[in-house]
Amino acid sequence: MFGLGFPEILVILVILFLIFGVKRLPEIGEGLGKTLREIRNIRGERRTEKEKEGRDPGEGLVSDVKKELEEIPGLKEVREVRKTVHQVKNITKILK
Repeated sequence: MFGLGFPEILVILVILFLIFGVKRLPEIGEGLGKTLREIRNIRGERRTEKEKEGRDPGEGLVSDVKKELEEIPGLKEVREVRKTVHQVKNITKILK
């Protein structure tokens, strides 16, 4: 768990106890548990939506990011310029 051993976790719990007190710790733990449960539910819903669309659940994030990147104005032109620059660099290396 993040490379934390028992002593480190114990120190963190003591600090939390001193900051929040005994009465607040169960409430904080409950809130964290609900948050984690909700995150898992959202992930599960997204997976089922992607499976219905016929996509692999793992590829969804990458394809979503690629789609968003393609919508950025001027990105296509920047890629073309970059490709041309690389071609020119390669040509100059060959000529040297």
